[in-house]
Amino acid sequence: MTTPDGTKAHPRSGRRESAEERADRRWTDLLQEVRVAQTGSQVLFAFLLSVVFTPRFTGLDGFDQGLYVVTVVLGALAVGALTAPVAYHRIFTGHRFKPQLVDAASSLVVVGVVLLALTIGSAMLLLLRAATGSAAAGWITGGVMFWFLTCWLILPLRHLRRQNHGRD
Repeated sequence: MTTPDGTKAHPRSGRRESAEERADRRWTDLLQEVRVAQTGSQVLFAFLLSVVFTPRFTGLDGFDQGLYVVTVVLGALAVGALTAPVAYHRIFTGHRFKPQLVDAASSLVVVGVVLLALTIGSAMLLLLRAATGSAAAGWITGGVMFWFLTCWLILPLRHLRRQNHGRD
C-alpha cells in the first residue's frame, strides 16, 4: 500500500517507510541484538581458552578433554557467526545491497545464537562433570538447555502465533 507521500506501509508491520528506511531500521535493530550475543560469546570463548592452561586440566579424563575441545570449537564457531555481520557490512557497503545484507546477517546471527547455546551447554556439562563427577551433570545440563530452548524459541514463537491469531 502506497501512501500519499510516496512511502509504502509494510504489510506486516504497518510502518510507513521506504525500502531503504526499513533496511536501515532492521540493520540498527540487528546490531543491537548482536552486541549482546557477541559480547557474551567473546567473554565465554576467552575464558574457555584459558582453561587448558590450568593444572586441573591435565587431570581430566579423555571424555572431558574431548568435551573441552568440542566446547572450544563450538565457541569459536559462535564467535565467527556473531562477528560475521561486520565483515558482511564492510563488503556490502557502497553496493546498495542493504536489504540483502540484513537478511544474510540475520541468518548468521540465528546460527551464532544456536552455536552459543550449544557452547554454553557443553561448557556447563564440562564444568558440572569436573565439579561433581556425577551423572546428574547431564540431567542438569539437559534441563538448562531445555530452559534456553523455551526462552529463546518456544516462548517467542508462542507469542508470535498469539499475535498473528489476534490479527485475523
